[in-house]
Amino acid sequence: MVWLAVTAAVAGAFFLAFGTQRQSSAVRASSGGLNVTGLGMLRLFRTPRWVFGLVLLGIGMSLNVYALASAPLTVVQPIGAIALVITTVVNAREHNIRMNRPTIFAIIACMVGSIGFVIMAIQVSAESHVITEQENLLALLLLAVVVLIFGGAVLFFPHRLSAFFYIVGAGVLFGFVAVLVRTISVALLNSHGHPLADMPWLAVVAVVIAGLLGSYFVQNAYSKGPPDLVIAGLTVIDPMVGIAIGIGLFGELAPNVQPAVALSMVAAGCVAIVGVIALSRHHPDVLERKAEAKRKLQIPEGS
Repeated sequence: MVWLAVTAAVAGAFFLAFGTQRQSSAVRASSGGLNVTGLGMLRLFRTPRWVFGLVLLGIGMSLNVYALASAPLTVVQPIGAIALVITTVVNAREHNIRMNRPTIFAIIACMVGSIGFVIMAIQVSAESHVITEQENLLALLLLAVVVLIFGGAVLFFPHRLSAFFYIVGAGVLFGFVAVLVRTISVALLNSHGHPLADMPWLAVVAVVIAGLLGSYFVQNAYSKGPPDLVIAGLTVIDPMVGIAIGIGLFGELAPNVQPAVALSMVAAGCVAIVGVIALSRHHPDVLERKAEAKRKLQIPEGS
């Protein structure tokens, strides 16, 4: 069952990668690097390329939901790093971008760290774990705090937020979405023929709110940064949040995990995070945007 879930997650990563690329190119053409407002979001629904990307993302998310319902968060979540390589290759070909050496090393770090974590997580994850109502409620309370923090930042500092902020915000929010999707899926699988009665409706509402806010963050990240940076942030931050909750709150690791393995998992996670930070600083698209911003500052007003 675990390997079937892994296969579904890998297939989902392909759909997510191509969906991300389609939406990113549509958003950048529509917004020109500016913030995507509410009206801008509605306008995107009339853009065929963006809608096609939305369909691909829907398929990828459906496969990921199945994977989350069939295997622990610690196994499924990091697999999305595969989407990073696909998105990077597709974006580089579409925009004729030549990857510099730091960017290549950053992508390798993201991939190696995430895949290494998955391999170790498969070996040490508990075979089954029942998510209690208390654990689910605590996850919802943590999500409420996250929504207040990131939502408040958007309301009070709308013009001071960078692509990296939106990427981090989206990654954290979607990490919680993955956690709650797993709790909903497990509840439905164990509903004994009464899905509506056993449905955790509060979790469903929380998924909708976090999903909408996270999607808004992603669209703004598209307008301010390259799609491979966006997908890198999501495929590292999103899993790390889900994994932290899975381990710290849901107790998904087996009780007899060796200290060396636990430290290796932490090290692999750190390698992946360093890769995202390096990518946000050295990606050719990011460097080009910084150079363009400097050129605009040097041009005298009225010239």
